[in-house]
Amino acid sequence: MSRLVVISNRVQPPAKGAGGNQGGLAVALLAALRANGGLWFGWSGETTECFTGEIDFQRDGRVVTATIDLERQDVDEYYNGFANKTLWPLFHYRIDLTEFEREFDSGYARVNRRFADTVVPQVEPGDLVWVHDYHLIPLGQELRDRGIANRIGFFLHIPWPPTGLMLSLPSHRKLVESLFAYDVVGFQTADWLDSFRDYVLTQMGGSEGADGRLTAGGRTIRAIVAPIGIETAGFEEAATSDAARFARERMYMSATGRSLIVGVDRLDYSKGLRERFLGYERFLSGNPERQGLVYMLQIAPPSREKVSAYQEIRADLDELSGRINGEYADIDWVPIRYVNKGYPRGELAGIYRAARVALVTPLRDGMNLVAKEYVAAQDPADPGVLILSRFAGAAAQMQEAVLVNPYSAEEMADAIVTALSMPRAERIRRWEALIDSVRREDVHWWCDLFLTALRDAAVKEKACAP
Repeated sequence: MSRLVVISNRVQPPAKGAGGNQGGLAVALLAALRANGGLWFGWSGETTECFTGEIDFQRDGRVVTATIDLERQDVDEYYNGFANKTLWPLFHYRIDLTEFEREFDSGYARVNRRFADTVVPQVEPGDLVWVHDYHLIPLGQELRDRGIANRIGFFLHIPWPPTGLMLSLPSHRKLVESLFAYDVVGFQTADWLDSFRDYVLTQMGGSEGADGRLTAGGRTIRAIVAPIGIETAGFEEAATSDAARFARERMYMSATGRSLIVGVDRLDYSKGLRERFLGYERFLSGNPERQGLVYMLQIAPPSREKVSAYQEIRADLDELSGRINGEYADIDWVPIRYVNKGYPRGELAGIYRAARVALVTPLRDGMNLVAKEYVAAQDPADPGVLILSRFAGAAAQMQEAVLVNPYSAEEMADAIVTALSMPRAERIRRWEALIDSVRREDVHWWCDLFLTALRDAAVKEKACAP
């Protein structure tokens, strides 16, 4: 079997273990690498005065991690700048928050060149190279320019915007053209693939062939839908661990008989947290008989704290949660518990299992693995109810959830009432359908789906950009 070389913005050393405070991408990639063996290359998260390209290697079983430090200017322009002030908001349909700065664009290109220069000596003939996410869209072309003829795949973990929004990016044509250096390009849902296809056909004069093949500028790629899953078996096991049992008992004891509604999201404007709080407030105001019988726990670890939009949302949520609590709290009840820190997987699994309802209501999301984790953590005999945004990528696979429009406070409030009132038989029926999908289409299924497409990709000449 070919060795797998994974390249992503950040790298989670496997020695830290899956029980750590990892994001969904880190857990997914570690699972893929452990199954296939190989190298995981990316940024360490640390800065250096002068970029040297020195690599820190760590081995854990079949997985080797290789990390580099970046200069502060790199982080400001590539990561905080183009990736998170330009591409992230644009790809999540928030053009009002999108910043276009030339130094961001140049920093993005520079770091992608540095990644390519550093990783090329580590790539062996026959390796499958798998590049991840919006930080590294041009990397495939940089690798081709340096003579890498291996099969290279790219997977986008976030939405792809409609063509009308994409055209607002000054460098949109160059960015999309660079994707044609890959053999296979994967998207979370058919909607995002359709948006990409529309751009290629209408803006690049491209053509469409069989089996998802798109041709433009003399290059052909295969574009596929490959929705990412979780390491379901591992998460189900974590839900019965000692850490999970302890966390669940803590929740039961602190709830004093009240029903728990949980939300777990990175602190980000795309997650719809403000809209979620307002929907919960509408539920409280419209159902006074339920006040004091439920409470909402929102776990929201901070992220990208040097980006002003993230500072603003944190201040906004601090104010909003304080106002709601001030309006509705009683001497023995607080309607919202709002926590700005993350928890290890075992503890999260226990919190999920204790929750009667989960609110996963992003305004726009590539997938959202919290929805799948919540389902995997449930007690089969007495499962909770998942309320899921129609605009999360997971909605395409999880139709048995209670689907909502997160922009509507009334619809959110009605969904909470529906979930809290749902009979056990219906909760079990919905959960069984959801867990069947989560188990069947797990991270190993996703990895096999993408890598099979990459291995089967036709060998072809790749024209290099001038």
